[in-house]
Amino acid sequence: MDIVIRRAEPGEYTALGEITAQAYLGDGLLDFGESDAYLGELRNVAKRAAAADVLVAVEDMEGGGAGARGRLLGGVTFVPAGGPMAEVSRDGEAEIRMLAVAKDARGRGVGTALVRACVDRARATAGCGAVVLSTQRTMRSAHRIYERLGFTRDPARDWNPVPHLDDIMLLSYELTL
Repeated sequence: MDIVIRRAEPGEYTALGEITAQAYLGDGLLDFGESDAYLGELRNVAKRAAAADVLVAVEDMEGGGAGARGRLLGGVTFVPAGGPMAEVSRDGEAEIRMLAVAKDARGRGVGTALVRACVDRARATAGCGAVVLSTQRTMRSAHRIYERLGFTRDPARDWNPVPHLDDIMLLSYELTL
């Protein structure tokens, strides 16, 4: 299977939102399940695409290359330096958010390809010196991807997005370019 990474198209927003929501729900990453307020953010790909670069991984079964229209496998939000969706990045840093891979596409390198595409975008951006991201403690498969690609933990940036819930602490990773 060839995987092509490209910008999400508006016709894919609903499907990508559902892949993202189901990945977070299926992995037990939302404290309140279907009633979790963050679920709406995960599903709202149009909102993300208006403020950042939403990339998708598609299965290129016909050799279409960058224009591939194959099965949607997953997606990620790339926030350029200074982008409005940034949570932990500083000046001169890009950020990766909402990485998700469809359950039946996991273990095939889709997540790695999406993260690499974000790193490549950051490297191609003048003045961008690092890529940062936040992840939950239980996202061990994602941690392995980040570490394999050279990201290192940055505990000084760990943070809690829901301060009234003490058990939610997001871990931060950084890749210096």
